[in-house]
Amino acid sequence: MTKSDQDRVMIFDTTLRDGEQSPGATMTHAEKLEIAGLLDEMGVDIIEAGFPIASEGDFEAVSEIAKNAQNSVICGLARAQFGDIDRCWDAVKHAKRPRIHTFIGTSPLHRAIPNLTMDEMADRIHETVTHARNLCENVQWSPMDATRTEHDYLCRVVEIAIKAGATTINIPDTVGYTYPFESADLIKMLIERVPGADDIIFATHCHNDLGMATANSLAAVEAGARQIECTINGLGERAGNTALEEVVMAMKTRNDILPYQTGIDTTKIINISRRVAAVSGFAVQFNKAIVGKNAFAHESGIHQDGMLKNPENFEIMRPEDVGLKETNLVMGKHSGRAALRAKLADLGFELGDNQLKDVFVRFKALADRKKDIFDDDLVALMRDAETDAEAERIKVKFLRVICGTEAPQSADLTLTIDGVDHQVTATGDGPVDAAFNAVKQVFPHHAHLQLYQVHAVTEGTDAQATVSVRMEEEGRIVTGQSADTDTVVASCKAYVHALNRLLVRREKAGTDGKEVSYKDVV
Repeated sequence: MTKSDQDRVMIFDTTLRDGEQSPGATMTHAEKLEIAGLLDEMGVDIIEAGFPIASEGDFEAVSEIAKNAQNSVICGLARAQFGDIDRCWDAVKHAKRPRIHTFIGTSPLHRAIPNLTMDEMADRIHETVTHARNLCENVQWSPMDATRTEHDYLCRVVEIAIKAGATTINIPDTVGYTYPFESADLIKMLIERVPGADDIIFATHCHNDLGMATANSLAAVEAGARQIECTINGLGERAGNTALEEVVMAMKTRNDILPYQTGIDTTKIINISRRVAAVSGFAVQFNKAIVGKNAFAHESGIHQDGMLKNPENFEIMRPEDVGLKETNLVMGKHSGRAALRAKLADLGFELGDNQLKDVFVRFKALADRKKDIFDDDLVALMRDAETDAEAERIKVKFLRVICGTEAPQSADLTLTIDGVDHQVTATGDGPVDAAFNAVKQVFPHHAHLQLYQVHAVTEGTDAQATVSVRMEEEGRIVTGQSADTDTVVASCKAYVHALNRLLVRREKAGTDGKEVSYKDVV
């Protein structure tokens, strides 16, 4: 291994697989292709595009991503079963650089799930990795819950996987249990004890249950791992995965003590962060490292004074390094189409002429209701435009509510369902409840509202409100988002957006009516 190879850390993005396992984060086929394209453009080494065996929709998405990828390795996940592996290969084989990623749980707790003895599991690993390698030269293997697997047994099965042809061995901290020095020691131990370890790449895959995913991943790299598995915005099961933007910028900012290189174009980070937040329905917390709204904001007098004198006093990286423009130019109703196009380009949105025409109409409508339009307003506007542009069966055409101190409040609603208008009047405990009840009357369903959240995009009484809702139906969890200067309108549109996503989830179900479930994998 050359010095450049030793310094190079591969970035393996699993936003489309582990990230999409976040309850409610289901993406449409078109959204998956768009995110994969952005990942490919920004220099991600390996894109884990999904579970080909999970459903026909997942298979088609992985297959299409494989056909379109220009630079990245395209990877699919498969359980330690021949059928899974064959289906995975059928999807990724179209890629210029395909990879099969197969796994099995090796800890005492996970060995009990398939009820295999240690020897039986070892045989299963040998057979399935061999089968995968006979199909594809690039094979990754993962011992699920590796950090809670007995060290002797972990060494044994890793050696088996290497001998069977695995070219990458991923060591998952599946439940976010480990501590940084443990993460490092585990990688060191495997490199020292396992024959053939010098001939393969070790990867680290960490979850954030104890808030240490980034620290654990970087510790593993210092110990010899040369692939980090991560997601945009840290999206993922439970508390999420290692955040791509955090590990990449940590290595770039602290290259003095983390002397490693990645192929990531960091100036594309903000744009893809916003896109993933929009399509997943998972908003980025304001104080999120690197990509949060407040990541480069300074409010205290001391900090502001220091920033004016020298930005390096309180900023360890430049906003433009992650693609964040320093200016927050105010737009208004007198702003023209060219100015809007330029501003949106600064924010990471490249629009065609037809797209710009539609967005410009929305922009003018917003400008009539809101005196000043800031960057965050435009981002919210674009998210709303993209939501409306989806092939949605249900759309809000008209809404009027009557509210005040005297109950009940009422809502007059017109919903367009499959091109047909339906009008209804409903009452409720408040205008939002009335609007939701009206939707239920027109489109009956049994989904349970789990979360309803409102936040202002910018300051002022004319600020746009962004509303997020989360709904659950028979184990399927979906989210919906919308923005409007009218909070009730935004609420109703977000609710309907979630229902449309629920319809997508229903359609994604397999022929038996159920989706293949991979809870807490890898």
